[in-house]
Amino acid sequence: MSTTIAAISTAVSSSGIGIIRISGPESMEVIDRIYRSKNGKKKIKEVSTHTIHYGYIYDKDELIDEVLVMIMKAPRTFTGEDTVEIDCHGGVFTCKKVLETVLKNGAKIAEPGEFTKRAFLNGRLDLSQAEAVMDVIQSKNEYALKSSMEQLKGSVHRAIKEIRSKLIYHIAYIESALDDPEHISLDGYAEELDSVVGDIQFQIKHLLDTAEDGKIMQEGIKTVILGKPNAGKSSLLNLMVGEEKAIVTDIAGTTRDILEEYISLHGITLRIIDTAGIRDTEDIVEKIGVNRAKQIADDADLILFVVDSSRKMDENDEMIIEMLQNKNAIVLYNKTDLESAVDIEMLQEKTGHPVIPISAKEERGIDELEEKIREMFFTGNISFNDEVYITNARHKEALREALESLNMVEKSIQMGMPEDFYSIDLMSAYENLGKITGESVGEDLVNEIFSKFCMGK
Repeated sequence: MSTTIAAISTAVSSSGIGIIRISGPESMEVIDRIYRSKNGKKKIKEVSTHTIHYGYIYDKDELIDEVLVMIMKAPRTFTGEDTVEIDCHGGVFTCKKVLETVLKNGAKIAEPGEFTKRAFLNGRLDLSQAEAVMDVIQSKNEYALKSSMEQLKGSVHRAIKEIRSKLIYHIAYIESALDDPEHISLDGYAEELDSVVGDIQFQIKHLLDTAEDGKIMQEGIKTVILGKPNAGKSSLLNLMVGEEKAIVTDIAGTTRDILEEYISLHGITLRIIDTAGIRDTEDIVEKIGVNRAKQIADDADLILFVVDSSRKMDENDEMIIEMLQNKNAIVLYNKTDLESAVDIEMLQEKTGHPVIPISAKEERGIDELEEKIREMFFTGNISFNDEVYITNARHKEALREALESLNMVEKSIQMGMPEDFYSIDLMSAYENLGKITGESVGEDLVNEIFSKFCMGK
């Protein structure tokens, strides 16, 4: 924290503008050594905060680039430190040359995520908000972006802070009563605490219930396309992606390996995977592809079972139907442009999953498929005004551990255990929730979290 750091904060590529960010106690001295204004008046380190200045970056007497320099003085900055941003031309060589000049004149190269880490350590953000910064950058769809922005604004922080304030009140009350039983009575307190614990358990369970939707928002729905050879799986993938990603032929077994693409529908991301046709085969390569398809289907969030309605169902279809048990699945009654050989009502009864008639060739039925996927994973319209969604696996685990501690408090109350037992488990819940906001985490975990950030952020 005593050093001044710098890094390129934009993508290193040919572009209109590149940004070099400097943060730390010597930021103003560093920029003063390399910046020259067009009119040569006031020194840059003496200008007012939150102002922008036009001039040039020099390495001693060598002109490096024409720039705009933004001066932001502590504490009203992202990191809470003196910060300078240099807007230069966006060429790869230019950005690197400007950064090199900054480093020559007193700054050190920033580690991945070090700017955001300093914002956290200086109290500008809590840990959940800091993690949301990276989630915003990595958002793949509208829902993920909105959820990440709400977390950045403090939605998770506020929810956790409210629960922790209740817990610490009762921890303090119990400890005070145990230290001073003459003035603070615990008579009837177990019943009051039981009610409070029940309310907090409900709040945490509600947050945990949002974690599945949160995972889908952030990572997308892992969607696996299954079907026997030539059922139309690859044609469906190409149609949903909007381009020819998979080879389509009349030869059975054309798809041997796994094809994976991300698509967005109605703001939801699908991580869609085309697989080898499921069938018994003696071809070694095709057999490997079939086995991979079965393994991926086991971990899928959603299976799209493509049925060739122009051919009678066989043992390969039966094999796939067995794989659909206890899975989220949609059956696609494909090739409706041809004469039907499969009864659609029988198919729905046999699979126990919704059946949607489609024609991948004539591009029919895709709107109905998209709407069915939305219905299956999101009930009603998602509102980000007052709903908190848990999208981070680390947060989910901390909530789960906090809930287990509260369950122990509940058991202790039911068993009539002494009040100090309540205090131990209440404190455990309090500490686990503190892992989310960063109030109960060690330096190693903090370093690990920020090491996953991109350079310059």
